[in-house]
Amino acid sequence: MSDVENNNGQGVVEIGIETNFKVLKISNLKNTSFSYKKEITSSFIQFHFCLEGSARLQFGPHYGIDVSPEKSLLLYNPNQHLPMDLTLGAHSKFITLIVGIEIFHSFFTQVSGLLPFLSEENKNNKYYADKALSPNELVVLNQMYNEQMHTSLEVLYTRAKVYELLSLYFNQTDDQGQHCPFLNNEKNVEKIRLAKKIVIENLAEPPGLQELADQVGLSLAKLKEGFKHIYGDSVFNFLLDYKLEYARKLLLEENQNVSEISLQVGYSTASHFIAAFKKKFGTTPKQYVMSVMS
Repeated sequence: MSDVENNNGQGVVEIGIETNFKVLKISNLKNTSFSYKKEITSSFIQFHFCLEGSARLQFGPHYGIDVSPEKSLLLYNPNQHLPMDLTLGAHSKFITLIVGIEIFHSFFTQVSGLLPFLSEENKNNKYYADKALSPNELVVLNQMYNEQMHTSLEVLYTRAKVYELLSLYFNQTDDQGQHCPFLNNEKNVEKIRLAKKIVIENLAEPPGLQELADQVGLSLAKLKEGFKHIYGDSVFNFLLDYKLEYARKLLLEENQNVSEISLQVGYSTASHFIAAFKKKFGTTPKQYVMSVMS
């Protein structure tokens, strides 16, 4: 595994699942765009997933593809290298799978007839597919992105989640929402997405859970269940992480002191903010800024 994530909230965490199989977790928590390039040869298939924000993959000077939030892009061309040239917009999260085509074929030996581009007549043809991510796919992707644990366990966890993601991605016969009936209803999913939007827009003074449930038209139980399913965490934990990541960005970009920032992200006292910041990042806000600026 290699971790090239920068302290300023932009960067890439690369996790090696096995030989010729990697997962890239790419983050950009700043207000400016972030560029990332990686050489990828024609022997690899690429899966790109935009969890939040905006992203664009550039292929040469005149052609690019936008990957919208909660959308995916699959790329494979056995006759041409497709190096990764990604521009990630502000406040964006992105995951990429890079898989050797031989390894990928081995995953689906028994069901190759169900996947058009793995059929014998198509195996040497280029393939491109973009599609919206299902709620269950978003659950797995957010779990992959957010989970942090000991290095060796992270590889094991990510491997399991990648296989789960691929099975959902290529599941063409079963309802992908079958394991959670709540997610079968697109209106419910949109309400959960609205709930996320509301808490982000009211970062300093978010509504209580019951008020939030009333605003989006869900019962309290359904709000909790749906948010956990789609975003992989409770509303409270999601908001806490978002606040602290936002505060980290403000520490580097704004001419504000710790007390001002703590109020801006909803802490009544600077001491409470400092304690929460240290618990998440392992350092105080002041020490963090000094380490970055030194």
